[in-house]
Amino acid sequence: MSSESYLPAPFAHKYEIDPKFGKSAVYFSSEFAIDQSFKIYSGGLGFLAGSHMRSAADLRQNLCGIGILWTQGYYNQVRGEDREFAVQFRKNEYAFLQDTGIRFTVQVHGHPVWVKAVYLPGDVFGTVPMFFLSTDLDENDYLSRQITQRLYDNDSLRRVAQYIILGAGGAKLLDELGVDPEIWHLNEAHGLSAAFHLLGKFGDVEEVKKRLIFTTHTPEEAGNEKHDFNLLRDFSFFGKVDEGEVRTVTGIHGSEFNHSLAALRLAKKANGVSKLHGEVSRQMWKDHPNICEITHITNAQNKKYWTDHGIERARKENDFEHLRHRKRELKERLFRVVADQTGKIFDPKILTIVWARRFAGYKRPDLITRDIKLFREILNNNERPVQVIWAGKPFPFDYSAIDTFNHLIRMTKDYPNATVLTGYELELSRFLKNGSDVWLNNPVVTREASGTSGMTAAMNGSVNFSTYDGWVCEFAHDGKNSFIIPQAEPHLSHEDRDRQDMWGFYQKLHDEILPTYYDRQDEWSQIVMNSMNDVVPFFDSDRMAAEYYEVMYS
Repeated sequence: MSSESYLPAPFAHKYEIDPKFGKSAVYFSSEFAIDQSFKIYSGGLGFLAGSHMRSAADLRQNLCGIGILWTQGYYNQVRGEDREFAVQFRKNEYAFLQDTGIRFTVQVHGHPVWVKAVYLPGDVFGTVPMFFLSTDLDENDYLSRQITQRLYDNDSLRRVAQYIILGAGGAKLLDELGVDPEIWHLNEAHGLSAAFHLLGKFGDVEEVKKRLIFTTHTPEEAGNEKHDFNLLRDFSFFGKVDEGEVRTVTGIHGSEFNHSLAALRLAKKANGVSKLHGEVSRQMWKDHPNICEITHITNAQNKKYWTDHGIERARKENDFEHLRHRKRELKERLFRVVADQTGKIFDPKILTIVWARRFAGYKRPDLITRDIKLFREILNNNERPVQVIWAGKPFPFDYSAIDTFNHLIRMTKDYPNATVLTGYELELSRFLKNGSDVWLNNPVVTREASGTSGMTAAMNGSVNFSTYDGWVCEFAHDGKNSFIIPQAEPHLSHEDRDRQDMWGFYQKLHDEILPTYYDRQDEWSQIVMNSMNDVVPFFDSDRMAAEYYEVMYS
């Protein structure tokens, strides 16, 4: 393998490529969580992609990233006049990005749309070289400028245009740079139009398949994005490839185009993002002929970026006293944020439970509050008190999730030891992981493809308390490094399942977690140590980035 960057000189890697990772690769993702200051991400998919880009640089891989420069990002999460959830869209500007000078057009709905490419040098945030595309140019009309305005725009037609800019636009950028990487890695199917650009360029589906790698994050078929075939054709989604050839190579002959199914038929290999998700994905797609092999590579997070140095020192020295001292300091830092946002003064001596991630129905953010009597009992328990914090960003037009968010704000209003924080981005996520004692994760089992927030919580001395789903299945030893909510019987109705999971939470909390935390301090510290020791190296993204080369790119 070459030890030289495949990118042209102005954009080349700043390090000598490790020959183990010399194969040239490009990673397409609609979002990247790289730094708090760079607001082009919404949640877990972006956190995962950001960690991947950092680890790829640490391992000196011959990889670059392509994304979108979202003018207004996802959205700013703020409070309304009555402290309820509110959305703010605001233009962002970034002095650390460099204009490449590259401009080109991409066909969207039969019209040329101008695209510019900006460059993020790897040494700014410790990533591989990265490129971001924007249509917010004077050369474009109003609608065209709006394409790259907001991540996951609520307008379904605009989202189709966004996918064209990411995929076909990213492919055209590579043409402009004069490079053709050996591997084209799609992180979700948002960049699928790149495959049709390749097909139009080479006229041979085998040329596409030998390059394309597909990572799916969606654990049920209904969640995979679909569009009307004719709509995509009219939107120029398939580029120069005619309808007959598209149908032949994708095997999709009806009116509905399934993006993930097409990706599975155009890629040489695909992967789920945890061992369980790989099994679920193979089962989900098993009746569809001519799909590629589906394996799994478990998601991970970048330990170097996420781990607090004081907590890490305590782990390395197996020093319980320093661990407890540093955790108290980190709790005090988090509680200053709580006080600033909510006017509530939390106590660092009290067990603090945090639920923080994207607000979505299957993640059940309000599960532990559905029996208000049980919830009030833990909040009013003076003998073994508990503090609870929620945070997370619903999709700004998911009114059910927003209702849940506002319900939790209203419900916790009169409790001094329970609250909801806004502005859940990289830095608040860091504060919550560092300052929590227990990281609560209670999705419906098999619905969480991987979930990664608990990994970085574990790296920072927060003990996972979770249903048995996603990455946790590969990590957890109940009562040793985490606590697992007993799995509900599969035949139960949704209501009974939720009730049983909620009871399982309260039973485990009362019988194991609270007595250990308050009465057996060294035993609790040992569980925290076990968790920190067990989460690395497997759930460090260095392992994940290496595994993509070894398993998927080879």
